Amino acid sequence: MSQSQWKQTFLGAVCLTLAAAIWGGVYVVSKVVLEVIPPFTLLILRFCIALVVLGAFSVARKERVAKKDYPLLMAIAFVGVTISIAAQFLGTKLSTAHMGALITSASPAFIAIFAVWLLKERIHLKQAAGILLASIGVIIVIGVPDQADAQSSLAGNLILFVAAISWGLYTVLSKKATQRYSSLLVTTYVALFGIIFTSPLMFWELSVTPVSWQFGWDIWAGVLYIGMISTAGAFYLWNKGFELMPAGSGAGFFFVQPIVGAFLGWLLLHEHLSVGFFAGGAFIFFGVAFSTLRTRESAKNKREWMEEHPLPHYNEKQS
Repeated sequence: MSQSQWKQTFLGAVCLTLAAAIWGGVYVVSKVVLEVIPPFTLLILRFCIALVVLGAFSVARKERVAKKDYPLLMAIAFVGVTISIAAQFLGTKLSTAHMGALITSASPAFIAIFAVWLLKERIHLKQAAGILLASIGVIIVIGVPDQADAQSSLAGNLILFVAAISWGLYTVLSKKATQRYSSLLVTTYVALFGIIFTSPLMFWELSVTPVSWQFGWDIWAGVLYIGMISTAGAFYLWNKGFELMPAGSGAGFFFVQPIVGAFLGWLLLHEHLSVGFFAGGAFIFFGVAFSTLRTRESAKNKREWMEEHPLPHYNEKQS
């Protein structure tokens, strides 16, 4: 691996690690904020703040999107915001912060599945075994009740599982978009279209769940953190990381999220970590390792082959 390739891979790893760590913390913050602000309303506030931050940088760069690519960006926003983030908030509200962080950590396995479909990556036996192990882990977490964990809700856990699947699709679609445009521009349009698609749900929610907007400073601080740090910042870092790394290689970094989320949920919210949580977490951890191992090996073999058989004017990003 050349020095430039090493730097690119290292930067991608740093971006993905930071994004996943931030999202691990957001489960704890959102669990508190969701006590007073309903899920879809918080989602809109989150992406409005992010759009202001990201939009300012995008306008400065004067980058534009071709009309033919608007459907792709709309699909990314609908899957990643209206479905995945909404399911994350709703599931976290019904369940617990550490369950939200753990169940959605199955996303890397689904990233591998959608990468085969949309990016034409081949799936190997180790990846298939990893997907199976991660799925078993999710079933253990969802389906093995623990009386000591009375806070956990089956409905909430199932909704979080939907968030995990849709996040896998969002990641692969974003990877496809960042092959044409910068991560900043893609993330900005995701925020814009996400607000448009999710606003009707917010208006319905407010009509049946009135909200008193006289919050304390801690709630507003949480909203700003969710909007600026975990959305504008972390979404950009996540998309940038996958712009710099292959989808399969980067997927494993998502497991940083449940580690941070579980620790902070235990430390700050005094949530109980059940036996099922640790058992399911072990399955998901090994599943993620298996599902990404083969991709890393394939990427290494490809680099070695290219060094031995150089091609003129070869553009690796288009491969």
